[in-house]
Amino acid sequence: MAKEAEFYKKKLKNGLTVLFEKRELPVVTNSVSVKFGSEYEPMALKGVSHFIEHLVFKGTKKRNVKQISDEIEKKGGILNAFTSEEITSYWNKLPSRHFRIGIDLASDLALNPLFKKEDLERERKVILEEIKMYHDNPQSYVFEKIKELLYKKPFGMPIAGTLKTMAKVSRNQVLQTFNSVYSPNNMFLTVIGKASFQEICELGEKIFPIGNKAVRERTPVIKNQSLIERRKGVDQANLVLGFHVPNLTDKKRYDVEIFDVILGKGMSSRLFQEVREKRGLAYAIKGNLEQDKNYGYETIYSGTTKEKVKKVKEIILKEIKKMSKLELKDFNEAKEQLIGLREVASENSEMAMLNLILEENAGSAEEYYEYEQRINSIKLEDVRRLSRLNGYSFIALIPDGK
Repeated sequence: MAKEAEFYKKKLKNGLTVLFEKRELPVVTNSVSVKFGSEYEPMALKGVSHFIEHLVFKGTKKRNVKQISDEIEKKGGILNAFTSEEITSYWNKLPSRHFRIGIDLASDLALNPLFKKEDLERERKVILEEIKMYHDNPQSYVFEKIKELLYKKPFGMPIAGTLKTMAKVSRNQVLQTFNSVYSPNNMFLTVIGKASFQEICELGEKIFPIGNKAVRERTPVIKNQSLIERRKGVDQANLVLGFHVPNLTDKKRYDVEIFDVILGKGMSSRLFQEVREKRGLAYAIKGNLEQDKNYGYETIYSGTTKEKVKKVKEIILKEIKKMSKLELKDFNEAKEQLIGLREVASENSEMAMLNLILEENAGSAEEYYEYEQRINSIKLEDVRRLSRLNGYSFIALIPDGK
């Protein structure tokens, strides 16, 4: 980081981990995150983590559905949540003078949801429509499908679940899942902004009970497959090529970031220049890196005509292979680009919050502040080596009947 961050971390007596980055801007981002997500669900309960995330906003022991939004938004703040493979997080952002309200509300969502039967059935319908929406959107569909081709079920299944699983998840199963993992020893309280670390810890001790529940982790099993699907009613072919890369606990994790930024990040990337600028084969061509504690994979997405799918795939594979001859100049420019991107992103407190949560879940939040050092320590040959793919997966959704 360009400036030494003022960061504090403490494990409280009740098991809660507190992460705090002090900033002078009078705004605070708060989150309560649970070390549980889609990755740890059995196949029959696929989507239950995401279901819980939706349901907690319907009412708690302290607040009804309207009070939940009013308490943040009427103070000028915003609130939201997300479910990932390994984390479910409830967060808000508001003026720092109200940070106690933000912590109290985020913790209330994570500790005291009611899960009323009528709310559950109503929200089930919402999620079923969400699943249909992802299926009907070609770009969303191929990104979900590539994960299915890279990993065996249940990991390869969508975070929102499927129409089949989400139609069957019962209130008892929701309660059982929530009660078995939503415990302070499985949670992070993360605060970024102008606040007192001592007061944050005192609130954490006061609000959260003592907890000692274990999450049963399920390590993803990798595979590689390819698939071509046809669909009526689409005009463009959507394709994704994906391959496995080191996860966040691997020392080689940063090598992949350099590989990713050179290959597919932005208009200056090799794929954008080769596929769009030089050949005009696609409007969109971009890389995306997904890494967490137990998995890592890189995807390259493009939208093109049905006739050009094979050509675009060939170019992607060719450009990956050409990374074996990566020159020092390009390598050093990529380091500078990544460090600059991190500095720009760190201004956004929500992004900083997310990165701290991911790093702590993978082992140590302090790793977030070592980014520049880690990137600068990478050797050229470390990145060149990634060009030798040990297999890949591929999905193309193409127009039918044209």
